[in-house]
Amino acid sequence: MSEAGNSGTEKAAAYRVLARKYRPANFSELIGQEPMVRTLTNAFATGRIAQAWMLTGVRGVGKTTTARILARALNYKTSTVDQPSVDLAVPGEHCQAIMEGRHVDVIEMDAASHTGIDDIRDIIERVRYAPVSARYKVYIIDEVHMLSTQAFNGLLKTLEEPPPHVKFIFATTEIRKVPITVLSRCQRFDLRRIDAGTLVAHLSSIAGKEGIAVDDDALAMIARAAEGSARDSLSILDQAIAHGSGAVSAEAVRAMLGLADRARIVDLFEHAMKGDVAAALAEFRNQYDTGADPAAVLTDLAEFNHLVTRLRFVPTALDDASLSEDERRRGADFAKALSVRVLSRTWQMLLKGIPEVQSSNRPVSAAEMVLIRLAHAADLPTLDEALKSLESGASVPGGAPRSNAAPASSAPANSGQANPAPANPTNGGAGVAQTRMSTVNGGAQTMRLVEPEPMPAFVPAPEPIADAPPVPVKSLSDIVALADAQRDMAFKVLVKRCVRLVRIEPGRIDVSLTDDAPKMLLNDLTAKLRAWTGRNWLVSLSKEEGGQTLAEMESTKRENALLDAKSDPTVAAILARFPGAKIIDVRIPDAPEADAVEAEVPIEPATDEDET
Repeated sequence: MSEAGNSGTEKAAAYRVLARKYRPANFSELIGQEPMVRTLTNAFATGRIAQAWMLTGVRGVGKTTTARILARALNYKTSTVDQPSVDLAVPGEHCQAIMEGRHVDVIEMDAASHTGIDDIRDIIERVRYAPVSARYKVYIIDEVHMLSTQAFNGLLKTLEEPPPHVKFIFATTEIRKVPITVLSRCQRFDLRRIDAGTLVAHLSSIAGKEGIAVDDDALAMIARAAEGSARDSLSILDQAIAHGSGAVSAEAVRAMLGLADRARIVDLFEHAMKGDVAAALAEFRNQYDTGADPAAVLTDLAEFNHLVTRLRFVPTALDDASLSEDERRRGADFAKALSVRVLSRTWQMLLKGIPEVQSSNRPVSAAEMVLIRLAHAADLPTLDEALKSLESGASVPGGAPRSNAAPASSAPANSGQANPAPANPTNGGAGVAQTRMSTVNGGAQTMRLVEPEPMPAFVPAPEPIADAPPVPVKSLSDIVALADAQRDMAFKVLVKRCVRLVRIEPGRIDVSLTDDAPKMLLNDLTAKLRAWTGRNWLVSLSKEEGGQTLAEMESTKRENALLDAKSDPTVAAILARFPGAKIIDVRIPDAPEADAVEAEVPIEPATDEDET
């Protein structure tokens, strides 16, 4: 009994996690970094070996592993080969010690815990001495961006002119924090995120070596969750094997990661695009009850929205091995049915909604509000469509043209919101419903998914509405009167002060402008005349000087009235009787008051002297 217990303890102690057990030992095992491997292979073959390398990339793509393989290649030595080589199929004298991180001439240093100038001084002191047993003394400094400024400066001279027996290999996830003076002294390699399809194949191979049964959907979920990191994918696979007691199923991985079923994400997306709020909220609640995180659901929804948008331009994206069958088939259907404008608007709303859910103390309620906004927006035109609607100023009849990107439905466009029949798709996923184009005021179109339904073979277009009789405009005064009637006082003042009439006829006005006139005044005049009179106007800028502005006419009229008043015998007698008195206004009894004159003409302030 005790022997069995001891044996079990030894086996548990000897276990290594998959990320360490299947760590690449040579360049042929390094996945997803073919450009770097090709460059190093050519450099070693021609003897153009650099003195320092800078490896950068996200976590888990193989920076430290690449550094060790590179140190192994530099010090490669067998009974038949005694030179640097990238062909490491046969283990050399120093290979195992280097890959295990215990070789005396390959010094690994974590810059996160050795950030100061004293640590760099120690390196500078030791680089003078030759290696003990290997060909090169190799310094691997991980997370090099965490070195202090003094440490970087202290390393510069040695890095620029190192002894011939010393090589430096730096690794960092924050390349922007490394001084350019250091980068310029190194050969830089950007290690790429590993493609999801490559990760799936890699995980499948490891599962086969371990004798573990893994579902294809589970591998796809793990590859997506790893976000291009081989180490993360192996760590998640290790956890999934423990979670499933030796077998890995899609349901177990989904529950472990708090993910939603991809088919149900597609269903939720379809409900939102139809504008079916009740169905979208019910589907979200069902996913939440089965353990899905609200923020993860919206993130998956955003990823599927991105997939649909990408499929419109890159149909070959369907070949991605990490996609499920539902995502392939239904995603392609959505890409044909939804416009890029609608997909872009959905993407922006989700990007804004996800941080709201993550920071909210009620994430479920916040996520439901995001879904309500998405479903409500399905009935609304996009911003550019709304602007075009305002500019056109008239509704398009029922036979409005449809977007080339969406299949035309037999349903006629209408002037209000469409009412789709509630959908009830299953995880298997019925095909995407047909698309209805709705016209809102001004002819703007919005895209909605609706269930296919029988429609009549012919639907007559509505009869056009008779236009209102145009308002006659024969002078600038008529335009000012229209502005006054529309209570547009700012435009009224601009017309009076800045516009000089050259000629006017029905549908056309030629004017000249004063020097202080706004640049957009002619455009505003055209738009407002069209809106106020019910007809199109051609407003052009004439080279002729034109007549006086209305403000100048009123000023001249007022000055003439004041001169006439001063020449009146009665007024002259009053002015002589009251020295210092002034005429500030002239009003004719029983005549309509000129409101415009009073509003525009400045009145001199009264003095302490008598006035008339």
